[in-house]
Amino acid sequence: MTALREPALLQQAFVIALMVCAFGMLLFAFARPATALVVSGGLFLGLNFLSVMKLRYLDSPLMPSDFVYYARSSLVETLGHYPHLWMLSLAVGVVTPLSLWAVWRWDRRLLAHLSRSRAVFTRVGGVVLWALAFWVCLLPTGPFAEVHARNTWEKLSDDAQITNFFVNFSDSDIQLPDRSDEAVAEQEWGATAAGEPAAMPRPPDTYPDIVQVLEESTFNPANFTQCNIPECRVGMFKSDARTRATGPMRVHTFGGGTWVSEFATLTGMPQDIFGPGGMYAPYVLAPHVQDSLPRQLQRLGYLTVAIYPTNGSFLNGRNAYTAYGFDQFYDAGQLGLEEWEETDAQMFAAAKRVYDKVKKPGQPVFVMILTLAQHGPHDTDPISKLPAPFNKGLLKGLPTRESVNFNTYLSNLHNSDVALRGLEHDFLDREQPTVIVHFGDHQPSFSGLIREMPRTWPAGLESYKDYLTYYMIKSNFQGATLPRYPVLDIALLPSMVLQAADLPTDPYFSAAIALRTRCNGLYTDCAQPELVKSYHAWIFDRLHVYQ
Repeated sequence: MTALREPALLQQAFVIALMVCAFGMLLFAFARPATALVVSGGLFLGLNFLSVMKLRYLDSPLMPSDFVYYARSSLVETLGHYPHLWMLSLAVGVVTPLSLWAVWRWDRRLLAHLSRSRAVFTRVGGVVLWALAFWVCLLPTGPFAEVHARNTWEKLSDDAQITNFFVNFSDSDIQLPDRSDEAVAEQEWGATAAGEPAAMPRPPDTYPDIVQVLEESTFNPANFTQCNIPECRVGMFKSDARTRATGPMRVHTFGGGTWVSEFATLTGMPQDIFGPGGMYAPYVLAPHVQDSLPRQLQRLGYLTVAIYPTNGSFLNGRNAYTAYGFDQFYDAGQLGLEEWEETDAQMFAAAKRVYDKVKKPGQPVFVMILTLAQHGPHDTDPISKLPAPFNKGLLKGLPTRESVNFNTYLSNLHNSDVALRGLEHDFLDREQPTVIVHFGDHQPSFSGLIREMPRTWPAGLESYKDYLTYYMIKSNFQGATLPRYPVLDIALLPSMVLQAADLPTDPYFSAAIALRTRCNGLYTDCAQPELVKSYHAWIFDRLHVYQ
């Protein structure tokens, strides 16, 4: 009922090995074989039950961090939506202790013939040996190294629920980046400690609204060598009279991992500075974030609102966004949308309905919208099923598989372009001061084909070719000129947003602006690595933006 439900033979063996080790530890701890069997088997059965329930009701795999999230915050709220689970929890809470007492009461005792000292030594030694075996089984380089050797999305989305739960213990280890000493940090960043006022100070009730859009799997196709037709030159990537800043954006994930781009663009930190565990940002990083773009906006009097295209529990979205600093969170169900099937136009229309409902005179609003229309794969349907003119081979010389992916992408992209024009009409063609930001979270993989497709980037950006998307910042009011960079790191986009809105910045974002200036738009790739170390010492050890 547990190990044999894992999809692969090696995963089944992995879970069986852990179960045997757990039984061994409990056998020596209790010195009662039936009790050890019942407790060890019951723990794994309970873990499997919880993983199935969470996936069924919350559309998200069970993670070790859930025992922190739900115990600390939303367990009672979540169970409140499912009364039958409340009753089941109560029944388990009554039956389990009685059953364990009965098993313990009539179980056979082991080691009773040994003296007390020898029995204690044997039991402690046995527990230690089996615990060591359990630890060895969990090692990423141990006998089950192969179960660790999958990418994060596979571990978050496949059916190996118990395997993934235990693998995540090592995968989600967080390591703070290298940092300089405090004296160096003070010397480099002390001038930012007081924060910065707005360039043109004004009352909070005149602050602009901010609408930020994460465009799923979106990049400028005109950079690809064979994309040299009019359909590749799309308006959403072009500057106009309202454009404040635009250009290539360096992201920290490829082919997937939208959740880490969300983390970076909201917190100002790329997930990879925390080590491999950073890929689980909504689970393991979000609870420790102490400053972010939405939190800074909250302090300035903004209402912060998230518009989400899936179930709010998918990848821990609702909990993570609360931790990032959002006052309100609307998922697909609350918006009346079919999750995973929404067009950009539908997402933007839903966002406008929410905005109209929550907007109050004198209170600015920050709206974060996530789209899904470009989510892969891009090759599930033949070209012939696409709307004209994308239902034929537009790009000459492309093999069939690449052509299917690219035509599907271009078709979806043109829909997004039309939808963004509608969003600009709703929010920029009006008197209320507003900033609109949209950006690509990562490149799609095109089933692994995109890496080999030739493309052209400005000099110096070739090494980032798989990690470049775009960003666009517009407003309907005149503001200070924003800097232009050869490439902007996604983690520095929040500081650009604050500057575009001409808002005061706290010490954290003042330091981020200074880092952006001194590193010419880069972050982890800054030409001055020692400067980045002192920056990390400043934000982690002095400002405690993550703890």
